[in-house]
Amino acid sequence: MRFEVIGKIAGIRTIAIGNSIRDLGHLKRKYGVGRWRKLKGRGMVRLPDDTICEAELHWYEAHGIGRKELKIKRLLED
Repeated sequence: MRFEVIGKIAGIRTIAIGNSIRDLGHLKRKYGVGRWRKLKGRGMVRLPDDTICEAELHWYEAHGIGRKELKIKRLLED
């Protein structure tokens, strides 16, 4: 699903670091070696049908490589 993050992501928390990341091999092959972390947070997103809502977001991040594979884990209700 394509979407756009609107504004900043709040409440960022680390879920996993290094070898505790299930997809670590995939991340190293695709983006390179780094100190990979899996993170989650809440943010406003614009969906393909132009609906704007709050969502829980998950992504991977490494210093010098940046934020990769951002995905919506679930939509949050007000």
